Amino acid sequence: MEHFKTDLTAGDRRSQAAQWAADETWVRCRKYENDPEYMECVKDILAHPVFNSMDQYIQHGNTTCKTHCIQVSYLGYRICRRYGGNWRSAARAGLLHDLFLYDWHTHARETGEHFHGFTHPRRALENACLHFQLTDEEQNIILRHMWPLTPVPPSSAAGFAIVWADKFCGGAESLGRLRHLRLLRMLQPARH
Repeated sequence: MEHFKTDLTAGDRRSQAAQWAADETWVRCRKYENDPEYMECVKDILAHPVFNSMDQYIQHGNTTCKTHCIQVSYLGYRICRRYGGNWRSAARAGLLHDLFLYDWHTHARETGEHFHGFTHPRRALENACLHFQLTDEEQNIILRHMWPLTPVPPSSAAGFAIVWADKFCGGAESLGRLRHLRLLRMLQPARH
């Protein structure tokens, strides 16, 4: 992610951030790898086959879980770098916050387990603990990232950064999909 310009108005910065979150090309081009401090925090996770397996699951719109987690991780990291908070924990927990490893669109139908929004943080934490060494703060961030849907908030500034980044990126990804569908409808021939 390029640095946001500081001479913009708050509304312009929000618009710039929304465009960034909806544009996945920087993830596909691996531009986050140009940030050596970020990479130092997360290189073990990014190289792990379990993390990379998230590419097979769609998260929001056309965005895979892996891409979504990279976006959330990097945005949470940048928020903590700028405003305070444990940026290392934000980067690592952001990558792992949705490590539930199933297609949530069909999960309830296939298993009878409903309420993905409430239950997936614990599944993601269990999977993350199986494969990675996590600090208490990182575990708390993963477990609490769905606040306020889940009742207990995160216990750190980095946790709130991930909560916000997750909602922001998820919203941008979903709205991008809606804009895409609206455009497709406009391009369809008129019905007579």
